[in-house]
Amino acid sequence: MKTIIKHWLLVAIVITGFAGLLEATVQQVLRQSADDPQIQIAEDTAAALTNGQQAQNVVPAEKVDIAKSLATYIIVFDASGKVIASSAQLNGQTPTLPAGVFDSVKQNGEDRITWQPQTGVRSAVVVTQFQGSNAGFVLAGRSLREVEIREDDILHIILLGWVAILLGSLLATAVIFTLLRNSSRNLA
Repeated sequence: MKTIIKHWLLVAIVITGFAGLLEATVQQVLRQSADDPQIQIAEDTAAALTNGQQAQNVVPAEKVDIAKSLATYIIVFDASGKVIASSAQLNGQTPTLPAGVFDSVKQNGEDRITWQPQTGVRSAVVVTQFQGSNAGFVLAGRSLREVEIREDDILHIILLGWVAILLGSLLATAVIFTLLRNSSRNLA
C-alpha cells in the first residue's frame, strides 16, 4: 500500500494544483464580472457631470439600503471627498469611503474595489473622477451577496470534484499498480 500511495502522490499534487487553479480562476471571473454594470454607470454619470449636469439630476432619487438591496446605487463626491448626492443608505445615512480610495482614483483615474462599510455589507464598487467646474468623484456600487453565494456554490462543487478525482485516481493507481505487478510476476 505504501508503494501505491508513493506512486499516487504526484498525481494527487497535480490534481490539487488544477483544482486550486480552477477555483481561483472561476472566483476571479465571477468577482470581476460583478463590476460590469457599475463601470458603465460610473462612467456615464461622470460624463454627465463633466458635461454640466447637476449631481441631484443624475443620481436616482430612490434610496437604496445597501445592507438589504441588490439594487445598484450611486454616490457623488466633491473633489475633497465630501458627499454631494447619493442614492445609497446604510443605517439611514450615506456611507463614506476611506480617503485612500480617492487618492488611488486621482492617480489611476478609476478604482474597482470590494467595499465593506459594515460587517456583512459587501459591495462591488467602481469609483471614477469627473472634471468640469465642479470636479469630483462618482461611486457606483451594488451588493456582492449573489456573487458570493455563487462563489461558495462553485467552491463546494470543486471540492466535491477534487475529492472524487483524488479517490478515483487512487483507485486507478492501485488497479494499475496491481496489474503491472501481476504482469511482471507472470513474465518471470
